Amino acid sequence: MATSGEFVGGGEAVVAKNQRQYRIAKLISLQPIVSQQQIVELLAAEGISATQATVSRDLDELGAIKVRGPHGQSVYAIPDLPRDQSTSQEYLRRVLSEWLVEVTVARDLVLAKTPPGCAHVVAAALDRAKPEGVLGTVAGDDTLLVVVASSASPQEVAAMLHHLAGLPGDPAS
Repeated sequence: MATSGEFVGGGEAVVAKNQRQYRIAKLISLQPIVSQQQIVELLAAEGISATQATVSRDLDELGAIKVRGPHGQSVYAIPDLPRDQSTSQEYLRRVLSEWLVEVTVARDLVLAKTPPGCAHVVAAALDRAKPEGVLGTVAGDDTLLVVVASSASPQEVAAMLHHLAGLPGDPAS
């Protein structure tokens, strides 16, 4: 069964960056990867076309590092970001601009929409960045609920998210 962006019949496909990065992270978690070229070849075996330069950028964005492997060789690993580690405003802006597609105010809550399967990415970035007025998030598949602090208004928080994401117009209410 082919997934989105792939060709049936063995041809190579160009997939979206987030799909490619997901596959790279999965490959790194399943086996020792010693080089970027090895990743290019493993992706090609899965029918995904990527250059070494693209893989290099993906590894950087994933935060991949080289560590000593079980047999002494240097292998790629992607460290987990501790839950209490905060992220920069620029990282939050980048995540929101890439994944947030709509912001709506519903009484005392802010509802945010993402493409399918991406709400957790936005929720994690908000939870780690801890922007003013945001207590936390609850994520589903393509929707997240932003819990607003009593010291802030939902409209202010929605406007801030809307602005950081670079969305046109004003948040819906």
